[in-house]
Amino acid sequence: MEATAKLKAVKKVSFPHTFIIIFALIVVAVLLTWIIPAGMYDFVKGPGDKKVLDPATFHYVAQSGINPLKIPLYIMKAMNKRIDLMMVILMAGAAFHIVTKSGSLQAILAMGARKFSDRLEIFLPALTLIFGLICTTQGANTFIPFGPVMVMLAMAMGLDSITGASILLLGGAIGFATGTLNMYTTVVAQTIADLPLYSGLWYRAICFAIYYVITNIYLIRYARKIKADPKQSPMYDLDQETRATTGGMDLEETGKMTRQKAIPLALLVLTFGVIIYGAIALRWGMAEMSAGFLVYAVVADLLSGASPNEMCKDIIAGSKQMLGAAYIIGMATAISTIMNDGKITYTIVHAMAVLLDGLPAGIIAPGMVLANTLINVFLTSGSGQAVAVMPIMIPLSDVLGVTRQTAVLAFNFGDGFCNYILPTSTALMGTLGVTNIPYDRWMRFMWKLFLIWLLMGCVLASVAQLIHLGPV
Repeated sequence: MEATAKLKAVKKVSFPHTFIIIFALIVVAVLLTWIIPAGMYDFVKGPGDKKVLDPATFHYVAQSGINPLKIPLYIMKAMNKRIDLMMVILMAGAAFHIVTKSGSLQAILAMGARKFSDRLEIFLPALTLIFGLICTTQGANTFIPFGPVMVMLAMAMGLDSITGASILLLGGAIGFATGTLNMYTTVVAQTIADLPLYSGLWYRAICFAIYYVITNIYLIRYARKIKADPKQSPMYDLDQETRATTGGMDLEETGKMTRQKAIPLALLVLTFGVIIYGAIALRWGMAEMSAGFLVYAVVADLLSGASPNEMCKDIIAGSKQMLGAAYIIGMATAISTIMNDGKITYTIVHAMAVLLDGLPAGIIAPGMVLANTLINVFLTSGSGQAVAVMPIMIPLSDVLGVTRQTAVLAFNFGDGFCNYILPTSTALMGTLGVTNIPYDRWMRFMWKLFLIWLLMGCVLASVAQLIHLGPV
């Protein structure tokens, strides 16, 4: 009775739904388009015929305040803009529903969990390293469909859903934000900075290693705390509801792997292998990924013995489970679209540049990290931020004696790491959506690690400037 009363009390003071948070941010963005002066830069051809802005041409333009009555239209247009990613989420939901229904996923996860449940210091770093290495070339969006699998595995090991989501989110953050081989951020930024492509790789690799160690220490300590006392988890009450609804996954009672169960699992591994190879080597986009999951759902269900009618129902049922996550991704995209249409994004970028210009040369590199972090709140596209920010940061770094390679590094840190606390980040909100983790619960776990990341970024940028990190 006492536990039930406590659970009801928690529900009464529950944090607003993620939809409400995002809608509130959309309203704030609309209000800002009426408050912040509209401004623009002129764009010119840069290296490789890429269009870059001319930092000397900032000028104010006529105010372009967004009509609040158009908010629903902006949300619909944003969903249309992100329909490719939304379809990946829906089709991945269908695929995971089918493999879960077969019992094969539960069986293989139970085998791994039984082996490593008491060796978290090996299990967690091994998985975060896999996601981290792949995300040196890919965005973390690619791995949103992995979320339910990681959560199922973590909960089977006596951990919580936050630990499961963290495996792919934090691993992806390390790989993407350190910018070792990133084509969408590092290559674009270095092209604008007129640096040899992939130069400075040795230092970014060191940054990757440092962030990898720090992040895994944080994650392992958290996982051990939850394993010792599950009630310490911010997700304890919701995870209990999930276990009661789904039955959880008992490591001892989960059925053994059979030949029939192995078919959908083997096909899932093959599908993921094909998708990852296609994304890296063949430049596949979201449409190809969606098609891959759809093919898997059809073939795996039919081979598992489902009739064509049952197969159709399974695809619909699995897609339904991911509908909330798909909506979140679409709604979050509306925020940056509103700010761009209101012509306030570049005004904010210009204001940050003015602030940086007044800093002492000795702290300009950490200042660049902080400035790029703030800019990323308003301009979440990595390549878009590079095009908007680097033409300003490069002349500024030249004047203040900061190497261009250091400016690129500061941009990477600022653009990358705050994506894992921003409710406008599709990678974050998509993963939280498919794993049913409310944003406020995630932030209870994440805020300390983000501050550590930010502080370390400032330190590493300062060291880069101290050693005059150059174009090699």
